[in-house]
Amino acid sequence: MTAGILIELQANLKALTLSSIARNLDGLLRQAKETGIGYDELLLDLTRAELQSRAESRLQRRIKESKFPLLKPIESFDLAAVPDLDIRLFRELAAGGYIREHRNVIFLGRSGTGKTHMATALGIEACKQNLRTRFVTCYGLVNELVEARQERELQRLVQKYVRCDLLVMDELGYIPFSKEGAELLFQVLAERHEKGSVIITSNLGFADWTKVFGDPAMTAALLDRLTHKAHIINCSWESYRLKQSLSQKAKRS
Repeated sequence: MTAGILIELQANLKALTLSSIARNLDGLLRQAKETGIGYDELLLDLTRAELQSRAESRLQRRIKESKFPLLKPIESFDLAAVPDLDIRLFRELAAGGYIREHRNVIFLGRSGTGKTHMATALGIEACKQNLRTRFVTCYGLVNELVEARQERELQRLVQKYVRCDLLVMDELGYIPFSKEGAELLFQVLAERHEKGSVIITSNLGFADWTKVFGDPAMTAALLDRLTHKAHIINCSWESYRLKQSLSQKAKRS
């Protein structure tokens, strides 16, 4: 292939947004000439490289949009440290079927049991499946909703959260909501009901959620929606965080 044809071909590939093929073309043409592979194998290699590049770019975009405070992939979670966890269920959740079924996941347990880590890991798995994912703290979301109402942007923001395939809400129960905040959060979750999945982590049992939302009737209505066909995981084990700290300390000794 002449230099002129190569330059034009690369330009055409970029115009067709086949940028990975354009980048790899010269090297793969050289390799094909040296090894004698056919045009069919060369074309297959080029398309594989393009698909891989697009998948990686898509994943990075999804993760950036999700706004995870820390990236905690599923591989970094020590399942051996939480023997009471239903590992079969956790792996099923990682496959993402619950999102396609619009089911929720609720992690309940004391601080340090790994709830946020597991929720984040499931969120990252959703990103790998090209699902629109968003991570928020419950209190942060409430503040955002209150500010949006004051600025007459509430409906736009509510729809933004409703459109997510997976909404991960962390730390429900640490700070009680104002009446306005509780009503706005209820609005988001009610509109998401059976339209998109929610993962919630909470240090409170369901009986104590009224302490956060204030209104018993609204709390009951919210729980009825959230727990409908939900996967509820009670993190009753000892502190995962403490076990990890002790394990790292032992390794250094």
